[in-house]
Amino acid sequence: MKIMLDAGHGYNTPGKRSPDGMREYEFNRAVANYARQLLANYKNVTVSFSHSDQRDVSLKARTDKANSLNVDIFVSIHANAFGGGWNNVGGIETFVYPTRPPVAYQLAQKIQRNLVISTGLDNRDVKTADFHVLRETKMDAVLVECGFMTNRNEIKLLRSETYRRTIAEGIVKALAEQFNLQRKANAAPAPAPAPPPAKSPAAAKKDGLYKVQAGAFENEENAKELAERLRKAGFDVYIDQE
Repeated sequence: MKIMLDAGHGYNTPGKRSPDGMREYEFNRAVANYARQLLANYKNVTVSFSHSDQRDVSLKARTDKANSLNVDIFVSIHANAFGGGWNNVGGIETFVYPTRPPVAYQLAQKIQRNLVISTGLDNRDVKTADFHVLRETKMDAVLVECGFMTNRNEIKLLRSETYRRTIAEGIVKALAEQFNLQRKANAAPAPAPAPPPAKSPAAAKKDGLYKVQAGAFENEENAKELAERLRKAGFDVYIDQE
């Protein structure tokens, strides 16, 4: 299977940066690099990049390259923005072309679900848009917006290597699910949540109860899915509705 990863924009693209100066491409390319490393663990998968660290690549050049290589799926990675200054708009959203091609739409749903669960950010849903990379690609294509550069909380995440790896893992997991990718026999094991630490006698004697919230969701099914994943990892979990 041939997959093209598209890190949106470039180092020198006008605009496309946070109010405090982080270029969107810095995030996009990091996620693409992590995703390529993860996809190397699967059989019969070839990964190509549409972007370049040496120059800004036009949208036409990106889709022309995808079409000439006859790739099977095109995944465009972005960070979002709203307005020119800081605000509270945030969350994850994934786009497909307005005709909602079935395979692209199914993949977009899987990416959206994985990223909302793994990041805990607001679910802005799967949407349609007449973006060039969705319209001019001959193969199925999706575009994912992984958080808002204009949100003070989310820009901290977008700068974090842990968050970038988390986004890459969610995208790759969705690709593996959608296309039934098979892991290589010698592949590194998929990352899993660490088991809860054992309680020390000193900690057990302290007064009070300390709790850690793993996520907050408007959709009950998203909360149940995260709870089930945590239970399988060995955690005691409960869902509290507010």
